[in-house]
Amino acid sequence: METFWEAFKRHGVSRRDFLKFATTITGIMGLSPSMIPQVVRALETKPRVPVLWIHGLECTCCSESFIRSATPLASDVVLSMISLEYDDTLSAAAGEALEKHREEVIKKYWGNYILAVEGNPPLGQDGMYCVVGGKAFLENLKESAKGAKAVIAWGSCASWGCVQAAKPNPTTAVPIHKVITDKPIIKVPGCPPIAEVMTGVIMYMVLFDAIPPLDSQGRPKQFYGNRIHDTCYRRAFFNAGQFVERFDDDGAKKGWCLYKVGCRGPTTYNSCGNIRWYNGLSYPIQAGHGCIGCAEEDFWDKSPFYQRLTTIPLPSVEASPDKVGAVAVAAAAAGAVAHGVISKIRNKGGK
Repeated sequence: METFWEAFKRHGVSRRDFLKFATTITGIMGLSPSMIPQVVRALETKPRVPVLWIHGLECTCCSESFIRSATPLASDVVLSMISLEYDDTLSAAAGEALEKHREEVIKKYWGNYILAVEGNPPLGQDGMYCVVGGKAFLENLKESAKGAKAVIAWGSCASWGCVQAAKPNPTTAVPIHKVITDKPIIKVPGCPPIAEVMTGVIMYMVLFDAIPPLDSQGRPKQFYGNRIHDTCYRRAFFNAGQFVERFDDDGAKKGWCLYKVGCRGPTTYNSCGNIRWYNGLSYPIQAGHGCIGCAEEDFWDKSPFYQRLTTIPLPSVEASPDKVGAVAVAAAAAGAVAHGVISKIRNKGGK
């Protein structure tokens, strides 16, 4: 199978643009600039990796996010970086021919392909709540995972269960790690995940033939290592005690913190605040809507979304220019009085 660089040359990519891409993808993967030479070497020497992308119970929002990746372009990922052998949403083929190809890919690349799973399996009625190609998705999932070297759980459906597994869960939908227990699973939660997070994860695995560093819940640390609260541009307003009380109040117009109207940023781990969406254009909090915590486990069962989390303590002082000025004057006056008292005590002590 051809290498990345060979695929790039075949598509008319210059050496200069190739090196620019290597630099960009290094940053997207959360690596330091010192890793650029290693990324270049990997792109020059590593063969493209076969990928099977299967779909269970889901709304296809992960695929919709993925195809809008701008750095790198989703078309470059699919056509030049990986060998996307099966995807019943993006594939040109369909029906029996496509399902037969999936079976052939499993046999041909046994132990060497990556399985990407979007959505989750329902266990109720022997899996009959989700049927793909004439088979229960539960059966397809187990069959496709057997020969995979690693599994990527795209989105909150595959990672946590999401809305399908929300109470009362009549189909008994479960996240994929409840079914696949003998393979490494990389969870990339979000409803949907950020496009560049998806491409960054898959590129790390392909280039280094390794699983990215994961946290205790199986999420890549470079993308899920910080709370949205930690990278939010409204954090300063939270620290100052300046909050939106209603979506149409003066604080909302000034862009104050959305915590009191239900923002889940303080408890949600994701890269929305620094990578953002649509080539870094915006994200929900920037658009004026609080985070609903879609990357966290059981987020659908943690509603209502428009009530603040009582477990997060608010700053003790709500600041404003007038209050800060008054506090500063009072502090200065208190300091002067204290200085006078201490001086008198010292003088008496000296005498």
